[in-house]
Amino acid sequence: MELLQITSSSDFPLISTKKIVQMNNVHASYDSKNHILKEITLSIDRGTIYVIIGQSGSGKSTLLKLMNGMMIPSKGTVKIDYQTPNINDPKFKSLMHNIGYIPQSLGLIKNITVLENTLIGALPRLGKIHALLKIFPEEEIREAKKILKQVGLEGKEYRKAYMLSGGEKRRVAIARAFMQKPTLLLADEIVSELDSVTAREIMNLIADAQKTMNLTAIMVHHDLQLALEYANRVAVIKEGEKILEIGIEGDKIVDFQTGNLATDEIMEMYSTDTKK
Repeated sequence: MELLQITSSSDFPLISTKKIVQMNNVHASYDSKNHILKEITLSIDRGTIYVIIGQSGSGKSTLLKLMNGMMIPSKGTVKIDYQTPNINDPKFKSLMHNIGYIPQSLGLIKNITVLENTLIGALPRLGKIHALLKIFPEEEIREAKKILKQVGLEGKEYRKAYMLSGGEKRRVAIARAFMQKPTLLLADEIVSELDSVTAREIMNLIADAQKTMNLTAIMVHHDLQLALEYANRVAVIKEGEKILEIGIEGDKIVDFQTGNLATDEIMEMYSTDTKK
């Protein structure tokens, strides 16, 4: 049998396995004293929707920052496709276009158009001069308009971002992320402060993209019932610790892992919270 020989690291392709995100015994702190996350261990399958639920201040947003390299854990390991996330590492920085990140603030530029905001997602593909001057090829403009139609914003391409409703602004942020052509989408409170109809429309957009683009979507929000409706797995975070993880297939819970709290305490706490 002839053996495959790897002569240098450049011959080895980017590792692509079933697990796209792996965290092992992760602790995180903003002041090196008080840990906002403690002993977080989780793994996320490629091509799934994973929702992180928790009350304000529980550490949900910090988890996303660890995944996109904006923050480094004080203890433990984080791997994205077996790469260590760190925005200051040139090797990881070259892969960041694969990660679409929608912050809680959405990060839109309010005085430019919907189309221009969406085209920002194409900047990593352009040369430095084109990116600096924001000169976009015709094919990128066509792609942006196609995506805006996909997210329900056809006809609003030239409207300024500040003129949009809350739901429309979220659609623009999603369109900008889709324009990156990411393999991983991180969305922080994308459905917060939306009515139930609009929240489901936004979740439907992401669920459709997860299927058509083979996207892995990791979302942070506070509505456990909505998470159970759309996600493949749901993790519940309380005071920086993962206290529950649920696996879902269709309308059935197929895996239920609890930490220190009793199951009825968890369900009562979050069913009460979603009614507020």
